Amino acid sequence: MDTEPNRPATDHPVLVVAGPTASGKSALAADVAAAFDGVVVNADSMQVYRELRVLTARPSAAEEARVPHRLFGILPAAEACSAGGWLGMARDEIAAAHADGRLPIVVGGTGLYLKALTEGLAAVPDIPDEVRAEARAEHARLGGEAFRAALAERDPESVASIPAGDSQRLIRAWEVVVGTGRPLPDWQRDGPLPPVEARVATIALVPPRDLLYAACDGRFDAMMADGALEEARALDALGLDDSLPAMKAVGVPQLLGHIRGEIPLADAVAAAKQATRNLAKRQLTWIRHQMTGAHVISAQYSERLLPEIFSFIRQFVLTPGP
Repeated sequence: MDTEPNRPATDHPVLVVAGPTASGKSALAADVAAAFDGVVVNADSMQVYRELRVLTARPSAAEEARVPHRLFGILPAAEACSAGGWLGMARDEIAAAHADGRLPIVVGGTGLYLKALTEGLAAVPDIPDEVRAEARAEHARLGGEAFRAALAERDPESVASIPAGDSQRLIRAWEVVVGTGRPLPDWQRDGPLPPVEARVATIALVPPRDLLYAACDGRFDAMMADGALEEARALDALGLDDSLPAMKAVGVPQLLGHIRGEIPLADAVAAAKQATRNLAKRQLTWIRHQMTGAHVISAQYSERLLPEIFSFIRQFVLTPGP
């Protein structure tokens, strides 16, 4: 790989490995890193949390020791990781990989993070549809005064200037702080954040839906065997606010429902599997609509795909353009 010091930053390569949950993208990223002297950089908004190795299918300690992994398990569940915060950390890790002559391999299924990497972030980034729906539902459930009081705990600066009757602005402030981990005034003060300075090429794993859903179910069974329930119980013992991002990771609310005596374990597992399949469906839709320039592989990852993938990397990632 060319590491000439005079080479402009915008000509340094970055490989993005995208795909829905359970598509095999983490294994693919690690295999590419092993073959091309790479560094795996996490772009999964839940795999940043230290307490959630099993429930987020974070790479194991042995997998992390095989090739360099960055931004995995770096924050406590008590913190909220924002897209802007992640982008800053990712830019630093990518620059460090380039300085070491390594290939940065950004892997994840969080669309907001991947879009931020390649397009930057506006003064306020796009909010996922599910977060916006949750904000409206919460306002309807609590009513204006109680909703405003709950928002004040997260974003007191916005609340100071928004009356209880201004539901539109209250809901907007809520969805921004919940969806990004940062209050609206912080975003407005920061202004837009630029994308990474690099040549970015993307590989997107897009398996057939039936195979993907089966993989989702099988992986959750494996998580349960690996201690997912115990991990959820330890998280619950921390006494964290249920509205924190880590507390909403797929599988966490469902298992907490069982731990707190609300539903039988079998029902919790079934609900977690359904939530995992729903997430995979949303991620597939996002990839198809947003990653139109990606090199798409319509299969679950397996090592038999490596010749095609390695050829793509040599041709489009490691070879500078004209």
